[in-house]
Amino acid sequence: MKVTPTALPDVRLIEPRVFGDERGFFFESWNARAFAAAGLPATFVQDNHSRSARGVLRGLHYQVERPQGKLVRVIHGEIFDVAVDLRRESPSFGRWAGEVLSAENRRQLWIPEGFGHGFVVLSDSAEVLYKTTDYWYPEHERSVLWNDPAIGIVWPLTQAPVLAPKDALAKRLNEAQVY
Repeated sequence: MKVTPTALPDVRLIEPRVFGDERGFFFESWNARAFAAAGLPATFVQDNHSRSARGVLRGLHYQVERPQGKLVRVIHGEIFDVAVDLRRESPSFGRWAGEVLSAENRRQLWIPEGFGHGFVVLSDSAEVLYKTTDYWYPEHERSVLWNDPAIGIVWPLTQAPVLAPKDALAKRLNEAQVY
């Protein structure tokens, strides 16, 4: 696999080796030895699967206690996936990195603990799988506003996104509880 730092060095783009022929393809989406050799965590405790329609924007989510690292990939469709550094003492606090992930490009994004995560669906629909390094604790979940000008994410949108009520009411970075 190829591991490349993004605009936020702790967030990594992972491109697996894909073996394909006329029958189809095969690749390892996660291998504990390979991830450990690349300096990535090898312990995950939960797998999540979401399906969303075009224009749905989920995020920017994180847990203030029991933070989760996430390994994100798409098995159907295409998304623009975003990580925001929420570690107040980090030199990249408040900065973001985004990558297009799709079933076709088979890329994955590693988002470590201490980062907010969100995505918008670019295709008619998308199914997203992600592994987490800790369990979901709803009492610790927080959201930062997806379009906070202090962060300045350039979302590839042609119209207003479809948001969950909690995401529409998310706090701006300067009001949010962060790490």
